[in-house]
Amino acid sequence: MSDLMKVSSNPHIRSKITTSNIMLAVIIALLPAAGFGIYNFGLDALILILITVATTVLTEYIYEKAMHKPVTIGDFSAVVTGLLLALNLPSTAPWWIGVIGGIFAILVVKMLFGGLGQNFMNPALGARCFLLISYTSIMCNFETDAYTGATPLYALKNGESVNILDMVVGRIPGTIGETSMIAIVIGACFLILLGIIDLRIPGSYLVSFVIFLILFGGHGLDPAFISAHLAGGGLMLGAFFMATDYVTRPVTKNGQYLYGIFLGILTGIFRIFGPSAEGVSYAIIIGNLIVPLIEKITLPKAFGKGGERT
Repeated sequence: MSDLMKVSSNPHIRSKITTSNIMLAVIIALLPAAGFGIYNFGLDALILILITVATTVLTEYIYEKAMHKPVTIGDFSAVVTGLLLALNLPSTAPWWIGVIGGIFAILVVKMLFGGLGQNFMNPALGARCFLLISYTSIMCNFETDAYTGATPLYALKNGESVNILDMVVGRIPGTIGETSMIAIVIGACFLILLGIIDLRIPGSYLVSFVIFLILFGGHGLDPAFISAHLAGGGLMLGAFFMATDYVTRPVTKNGQYLYGIFLGILTGIFRIFGPSAEGVSYAIIIGNLIVPLIEKITLPKAFGKGGERT
């Protein structure tokens, strides 16, 4: 009888889309931002990317071997974590920053909570926030041979003028992968066309952030001020590549809209009223923590328990 019938838990519908397919698509989508970062910041950026990615993959492999668990590096999730973390690092950071961040992302945030699908926050952002707290001066040093001075967001916060075209193209200081709005949007469009992500979270995130700027930014409906905030910092990279993380975002459609609105408001609070000019990483991390609450209030009720008949 056991050979004829197998009983397993739902879901029973199978899809040809696998985790490795999705992760490979994300890697391809991140290549424009990574490529421009290497072009913009030089060999240091490439070395830091390679070291960080190698660290995340090796950490996952060693942990699973040591714990006698199936090795899952073939799903490329560790590569995505390492690449996202590297793109959130300044090119001036020493190589060991990538190593410490990669180990923290995989070991602490991901594997100790059960591995892929069990982590309660985005591993790359969790590691970045850890590095920002632990090595603030290193993580906030964006001065290179090509760029000196404050980032455009800091200049904007101090009331100085910024070159929006340079911000859109990416000819500005910043982390490796956040500078070029064009490169990020190209990768995001690729994921949207493949159906990997949609605009529910990024759209509600960006729209709510713009509304917050109009109401509380002190510049009203100023296109230059709004454009600079959209193109500056890690907003675009966070909205399209990290807020949309399958594991740490809400599963319900209404929950995703609510999640995006929460991120937009929180990012606005950090940028306008906080001491720092940025705030995307902390906003998404805090958003990850309230996802269970969002899902609790947005999950539809079953028929017979207050839900409507469909």
